Amino acid sequence: MARKSFIMSEKGENMSFIEDVKAKAKAKQKTIVLPESEDKRVLQAAEQIQKEGFSRLILLGEKEQVEKDAKAWGVDLSGIEIVNPKTYAKLDEYVSTLVELRKSKGMTEEEARKLLTESNTYFGVMMVKKGEADGLVSGANHSTADTLRPSLQILKTKPGTKLVSAFFVMVVPDCEYGEKGTFVFSDCGLNQNPTSEELAAIAESSAESFRFLVGAEPKVAMLSYSTMGSAKHEEVTKVQDATKIVKENNPNLLVDGELQLDAALVESVAKLKAPGSKVAGHANTLIFPDLDAGNIGYKLVQRLAKAEAYGPMTQGIARPVNDLSRGCNVADIVGVVAITAVQCQLYDNN
Repeated sequence: MARKSFIMSEKGENMSFIEDVKAKAKAKQKTIVLPESEDKRVLQAAEQIQKEGFSRLILLGEKEQVEKDAKAWGVDLSGIEIVNPKTYAKLDEYVSTLVELRKSKGMTEEEARKLLTESNTYFGVMMVKKGEADGLVSGANHSTADTLRPSLQILKTKPGTKLVSAFFVMVVPDCEYGEKGTFVFSDCGLNQNPTSEELAAIAESSAESFRFLVGAEPKVAMLSYSTMGSAKHEEVTKVQDATKIVKENNPNLLVDGELQLDAALVESVAKLKAPGSKVAGHANTLIFPDLDAGNIGYKLVQRLAKAEAYGPMTQGIARPVNDLSRGCNVADIVGVVAITAVQCQLYDNN
């Protein structure tokens, strides 16, 4: 079995990235909603999270059915709250709030009630809106759009945020690059072909996410097939312009580009292609020029390097809501819940 990548905990002990995240989550517990109680993986993950005790959980669904499924699958849900949206005591209040939030779009009370009782994700996001939960994790058997649409309609964007984007935390075993094998890859799940301004916003949010989750200084590489003007094309110019915007907005942030991937990660290559760069050869936060590159890149690393891939995590929504890959396993769900719980702490600090 490949050895996991390690980072230093706040106490100076060697801990794997996800163990460190769980320790942070446990120190200041948050409540996370899991809408997909019909999924065996979600219930198995809930059992593990409850045993590890790093987050409080709310499962959504009909209590009898959820408990029946859990028993059939050999899952112990003791101590986990199960909420049925259809019979929830505050449903009328939720309906009124959704109507008010969507009145400009012509939302009726009937439509709001239908959404909240037929879509666990809408209901779960409303629990976060009302402060009865701190964050939400969904997507094991729903599309990204199904997870993010209610989040943007109900929670909206974080104040001061220019763009909602998605990133993965990648933990690569036996890796000498990044922060002891740990990286943030962005945007790998949401924005198809960002402009220079949008790419800059993605980079700024990703640097903040890396700093808080990994506990190290972000070194941001704006990736391209070109390094420091080695190629001429409008797509290269886009990345160059984005880099300028980030540097102007964040003069103390270590960011550089445009950089090819090898120049971003490998010191010997960086000395040849980008001499003098403080980021080249040492990057740990990788900003891809478009969604195609980002999505292909994270999946290549996940499959070929046997990396742990946590995400897609969102950044820029008013409260933490994160999407799972439909191919996720139990460990992926546990990890994303832990990261979401820690993100909730970050929101408390802002």
